[in-house]
Amino acid sequence: MAFERITIDPAIMDGLPCIRGLRIPVATVVDMVAAGMTADEILADFPDLEREDIAEALRYAAAALRERQLPQVAGQ
Repeated sequence: MAFERITIDPAIMDGLPCIRGLRIPVATVVDMVAAGMTADEILADFPDLEREDIAEALRYAAAALRERQLPQVAGQ
């Protein structure tokens, strides 16, 4: 799966996956969604983002999880 809106550049945010070369890490966007923020709230906080950036950040995070061993969770 290609992620056209996600960039990884060692010169930007120490190589963290970011949105379109902006200094907005994918993890920041995913954290905001996880905290219950709506897309409109996220876009208001980061005017350079587009609605599709949020969706692609979530798809990227899901793909990253499928590729890695998950940490053990409490109770297992």
